[in-house]
This record gives sequence, structure tokens and C-alpha cells, in this order.
Amino acid sequence: MAKCIMVGCDLHDRSMLLKIAQDQGVPVVRSWGTNASSRRTMITDLQRRATGAGAARIVFAYEACGFGFRLHDELAEAGIEAYVLAPSKMKRSAKNRKRKTDEKDAGAILDIVRSYVLAGVEMPSVWVPDVTTRDDRELVRRRLAVAEDGAAAQIRVRWLLKGSGIEVSPAQAWTEAYWGWLEQLRQGSLPAGAGAALGSLMRQVQWLWEETDRLDAQVRALSQTPRYAPLVAVLRRHKGVGLLTAMVFLSEMGDLSRFANRQQVGSFLGLVPSTFESGQDDDHKGHITHQGPSRVRKVLCQAVWSRLRSVESERWAYERIVARNPKHKKIAVVARMRVLAVTLWHDGLAAQEAARAQAMTA
Repeated sequence: MAKCIMVGCDLHDRSMLLKIAQDQGVPVVRSWGTNASSRRTMITDLQRRATGAGAARIVFAYEACGFGFRLHDELAEAGIEAYVLAPSKMKRSAKNRKRKTDEKDAGAILDIVRSYVLAGVEMPSVWVPDVTTRDDRELVRRRLAVAEDGAAAQIRVRWLLKGSGIEVSPAQAWTEAYWGWLEQLRQGSLPAGAGAALGSLMRQVQWLWEETDRLDAQVRALSQTPRYAPLVAVLRRHKGVGLLTAMVFLSEMGDLSRFANRQQVGSFLGLVPSTFESGQDDDHKGHITHQGPSRVRKVLCQAVWSRLRSVESERWAYERIVARNPKHKKIAVVARMRVLAVTLWHDGLAAQEAARAQAMTA
């Protein structure tokens, strides 16, 4: 077997601790900063170690964190085999959680790398999206975040009014008449402090609505690019699936061909039941795992409720599941979310492969 330098890295915002080992040798510990200069120096040091040991391969792993994939990209560009590990796939004992240090964490990651290199154990790594997909995600995620901020600001207005003894409004919430009523309260009906707070919240809601419109335009423009246009058109054929739902699904799922079957799609989205098997109890299912991107589950849930109001076959399938378990209607909603996710994946994959084939023949 060719010599290999293996690295387990405990990465933080401003520091990273590395445990570096060659094959089965005793590891050495090194610490570095996370600024650009320190990262370059660290990579140079690893390359120097590999050259000195005659190692043809460097395998580096770190746990997914707020640092993102930037370190992965720099390592890969330098010819280092880099992996970003999924925290949810890493086994941790109760004892280790109570005696946690950076060196222990780096050692645990090094053990995973050694198991992968020396014994062929599967690396519990995440899929690393390309730079374009990551950039697209930033826009779509920001659009969702602004909408959530707007909803939260509206709730704060309601609680402010309740705290001031106003629980009934003369108009439907957030209509033009409702805005006029709020303005009257702000100008005179409320005490000075509450009036000022209400004015601040009203301006915040208005700005967030305007920002939502601006981001909607940008998401719409992104959906019309060659990268997304064929796929979005196919996904939007399904009632209840709007432009934003399609873009959230595509940007979060990434390359649809990386999923081999519907089971992998459901597992990635956290829409499969958790399993508890021990001894004779070999078929006990719990709640869904809730792993993977919660943003996709949220838009899928909204799409399913929309389809229940407008698609007869969807409503029939939902009611059939509810009839088996009337006290747990959420089970039926989750089941239809999983069906919709698999359908979107299947149709999107076909459109993606067709677009690729067309690009190759062009």
C-alpha cells in the first residue's frame, strides 16, 4: 500500500487543531489559525510532510460547520483529498460528550480517516455542492429568511397591540384598511412609547415586504437561466408547486442524479420514519428523522396543503391515509410530502438528463 498522510481537523471560527498521522504511525498535533495566510501555510506544511515521507496521498477531513466549504475547495485545489463530515453521521458516546476537547475531537476525526483509508470503511461525509449551486442557495435562502422575518414582525405587532389592551381590529389583518387603523393608533390612541414601537414595527414590515418583492424578482431571473429553466418548467406542472417551491427544491437538492432511488430522496429530506430495533422488537417505527434541509420540508408542506385544496386525487389519497389513523392527520401530510418530493425528483432528474444530452449534442 502506498504511503498516506491522514489528517483529522477540529475546525473553529478562528482556529483549527490538526492531528496528523502517516499510515498507522503515532499522530502529531498542530494548531493553525483560520485566516487565509494560515490556511496556505497549513497546506504547504502538509505537502512538505508528504514529500518528506514519500507519501503519494493526503487525506484530510473536518466536520461540517459555519466555515462552509471554503477550506475544502482550497485543499482540493492543492491536490489534497478533502472530506467534510456530517455531524449527524458521526457516532459520539455519552462519555465523550462530557469530556470534550479539541484534541479529542481531532483524534476522533483522524480515526474515521484511518478507518476509511486502511480498512475501507465508508466515510460519513456530506455531498459538496459546486460553487454555483452554493451561490444560488444564498439567494433562495435569503428570500425564505426575509419572509420569515416579515411574519415574525407581524406577530410582534399583534403582541404589542395585545399588551396595550387592543385585541380586536376593525379590518382584516394587513389590508389597506388595517394599515390605516394602525396609523391612527400610532398617532394618538397608544401611549408615546407603544406608539413609537408600533411605528418602528410598521416600517420594518413595510421594508421586509419590499425586500421580498426585490428578492422575488432576483429568484425569478435565476429560474430563467439555462441551468434552471427546463427543470423549473417541469416541476411547476404539478399544481401547488410554485416558482419559489421549485427553486428551493432544486437549489437544496443540487445534482439530482446523485440520488439512486426514492429511498435516498426520502432519507435525505428527513421524511422517513426513525427506526428502533432491539431483540424481539424488530419493527418499531418512530417519528420522521427531520434530517436534511428543513427548508425543503417547509415548502413541500405548503405545496401539499395547496394541492389538497385543488387536486381531487391528492385529497382522496390524503383522506385514505387519514381513515387508517384519524387521530394523527400529520402522518397523512408527511406521506403526501414524501410522495410529492419523489415525484419532483423523478421528473426533475428526467429533465436534467434531457438538458445535459441536448447540451452535449449542441
